Amino acid sequence: MNATRPATAPPTGPGNPIQAMLEAPLSLRERKKLKTRQTIRREAYRLIAEQGYENTTVDQIAAAAEVSPSTFFRYFATKEDLVLTDEYDPAMIEALLARPADEPFLRSCREALIGLTRQLMEHEREEVLVRMRLTKDVPSLRARLLDTGNEPQRLYLTALTRRAGVQEPTFAMRITAAAIGAATTEAVLRWAESNGTEDIADLVDRTFAILEDGFTGL
Repeated sequence: MNATRPATAPPTGPGNPIQAMLEAPLSLRERKKLKTRQTIRREAYRLIAEQGYENTTVDQIAAAAEVSPSTFFRYFATKEDLVLTDEYDPAMIEALLARPADEPFLRSCREALIGLTRQLMEHEREEVLVRMRLTKDVPSLRARLLDTGNEPQRLYLTALTRRAGVQEPTFAMRITAAAIGAATTEAVLRWAESNGTEDIADLVDRTFAILEDGFTGL
């Protein structure tokens, strides 16, 4: 099998609780934009499954999604962003902010991420696996994911600053977000390397156990 060719495209079934959670806080216009974004991504994954990542062009994706290339670029700055970004960050931030205010941040992250991960695996497992396999196998995607300013790090830093009620994150917050972002990235890459055979929620749990133990025993 070509390393940049996922075995299957994600399913295109009806809405599910994850979709309802994403749409709940949105206006009608924002919901339409969300569905357009998801359609573009779904068609991209279908084409990539058929012909590989490198052989799939933005023009082909736009045509399959019945939008113009300029519309594609309004939703995704690059083809890489189509794989590396998702709609789950707001849900994760809200789940973190819903945790008890006096709970240690690592514990909040552990509980919130495990909960969201279990929901994703129940309803959107194949799409998540396609994304993570592409990220693992395509060098440009993996390089972007491991960039120091990657999306996981920004997510945790956003949650930390909002929880603390401050405008600018402290140095300690930046270090914490960087550590959590890097650790959770390693967990999902490990899951992709196993082709989804390992329990990703268990990997996440083990990841935070190591962080909470302060790397003792290593």
